[in-house]
Amino acid sequence: MNNTANSTQKMLNYWAISLIFWACFRAYFGTNLPIWLDELVAKPVIFLTPVAFYISKYEKEGFLKAVDLVTNKMKSSITFGMIVGGFFFLTGMTVQFIETGGLIFSEFGGFISFLMIIIISFGSSISEEILSRGFVLKRLFKESGNVWSSVFFASLLFFFLHIPILFSNPDIHGPLLIQVMITDFLLSFTVSFMYLQKKNLMVPIIIHAFYNLSLYLFI
Repeated sequence: MNNTANSTQKMLNYWAISLIFWACFRAYFGTNLPIWLDELVAKPVIFLTPVAFYISKYEKEGFLKAVDLVTNKMKSSITFGMIVGGFFFLTGMTVQFIETGGLIFSEFGGFISFLMIIIISFGSSISEEILSRGFVLKRLFKESGNVWSSVFFASLLFFFLHIPILFSNPDIHGPLLIQVMITDFLLSFTVSFMYLQKKNLMVPIIIHAFYNLSLYLFI
C-alpha cells in the first residue's frame, strides 16, 4: 500500500468518525431539538472538527484552501451556483404545483422565520459540502484521477450521511422518503461534477443551499 492510499484511508477514517457521531446524535436526540441547533451548532461541530483535525495533522495547507473554499473566480462561481441552484428551487416549486394544483409554502411564520430558514439552509450546506466535497471528493479524485469513480463513491458517502436524519424524521416516510433519498443522491452527483469542474466549493454550497431551501418551503 503506497503513501497516497494510506492518506486516503486516513481521510475515510476521519469521515467515518463524523458519521458515527452524527448517527449517535440523531439516535439520541431524533428531531426533538430546534432545527437551528441541529444545523448551525451540532452539525458543524460533528462534521467539521474531524476535517479540521485531519488537515492540521496531515496537511500543510490552511483549512479554507485545503477544502477549496477559495476566492479565485468567486463572482463567476457564485453566479453559476445561483443559476443551477435556482433550477433546483424551481423544480421543487413545479413538483409541488403539479401535485397540489397550487403553491402551498410550508409554514415559516413571518419574515424573521423565513430569514432563519435561509440561514439554516446555507449553514447546513456549508457543513455538508466541506465534508463531502471539499474534504472527501477532493482527496478521492486526487488519488484516483477518475472523475466517475470519485463522484460515485463520494455521492455514496454523502447518501450515508443522510440516513440518520431520513430515518429519524417522522415527517419523512413512505414515497416521500424514497423521493428524498433519490433526490439527495442525484444532487450529490450534480454538485460533485460541478465542483470538480470549477474547483471552488462555493458552487456546490450555493446549489445545495437552494435545494435545502426548496425542501423547507415545498415539503
